[in-house]
Amino acid sequence: MLSRRTLLVETALVLGVSLGASGLRSALSLVDKLTAHVALNRQVTTMNSSVTPDRPWLDLAYQLLDIGLALVPVALALHLLGRQHAGARHLVGVDLRRPWSDLGRGALLAAVVGIPGLGLYLLARALGANTSIAAANLAAHWWTIPVLVLAAAQNAVLEEVVMVGYLLTRWREAGWSWPAAIVVSALIRGSYHLYQGFGGFVGNIAMGLLFGWVFTRIRRVGPLVVAHALLDVVAFVGYTLLRSHLSWLQ
Repeated sequence: MLSRRTLLVETALVLGVSLGASGLRSALSLVDKLTAHVALNRQVTTMNSSVTPDRPWLDLAYQLLDIGLALVPVALALHLLGRQHAGARHLVGVDLRRPWSDLGRGALLAAVVGIPGLGLYLLARALGANTSIAAANLAAHWWTIPVLVLAAAQNAVLEEVVMVGYLLTRWREAGWSWPAAIVVSALIRGSYHLYQGFGGFVGNIAMGLLFGWVFTRIRRVGPLVVAHALLDVVAFVGYTLLRSHLSWLQ
């Protein structure tokens, strides 16, 4: 059994090469936006952007490389868990043992989070506390929609496996209470969305608290991955298809 100090150092290092580092960069991004001579709600945050729009095959290679590299921390987290627990994927429930249950629970969670989340985003923009989010800015190619779906799946797997399955398991082994582990995980989740503004920060903290609580009940991240992927697919693909038709997406 690993010591408490070793467990905490391990989790800090995993965060340092993944979402914790994103949180620090995101905080600096927010400082940049707040100190600019433009109101926060008049600024645009772009996501899923083309790298070489004039060379589509190279652009596709960049997009796939970014998606693949972002999943390395997931493999690292499961590898580290697997050193103490046989079947680490089963331990945190990132497997295909209960596909229909995971799908159903995930769809319900997506509905619970998505509708209030959209309302919070619009309210935060109206109050000047959030940027406008341009959720998908890939050049139009045959692979645009598939890549956006893959990006949504990558976000879901990375965040839910690392932030919920791995961290909550490790912090509990280090002696933390469930509430403490859930709250810290949710705060970190909020931190790496600060680049969007305060609405993204608050909304993702709420999502992290809910997802952490659900994990304590079912001990599976499968439904959380499904829910997160559905939310991001709707955001990324919906933005791509509807931005020229809905003024509030501009």
